[in-house]
Amino acid sequence: MSFWTFVFMCVLAGMAYDLYRKKNLAAHGHWEDDRGRIQPLHSADESALQRELQDLRERVKVLERIATDEHDPKRLSAEIERLRDK
Repeated sequence: MSFWTFVFMCVLAGMAYDLYRKKNLAAHGHWEDDRGRIQPLHSADESALQRELQDLRERVKVLERIATDEHDPKRLSAEIERLRDK
């Protein structure tokens, strides 16, 4: 084996290792930035914002249903009070 063949094989092995490492990081919910630091794909703040957004969407659906459905006043008052308790 010549010197350049050995160099070529080392470069190929390094590239294969890099792909393997990136695949495993992604499988565990992480990624590597330009400086080599491992970062989570989704930060805790992002997931908290996603949960809050989902809660707000559910509330808007309920309010739309209340506004468009014709209910008697007692039932409407009871449903509003139930929503306040949440």
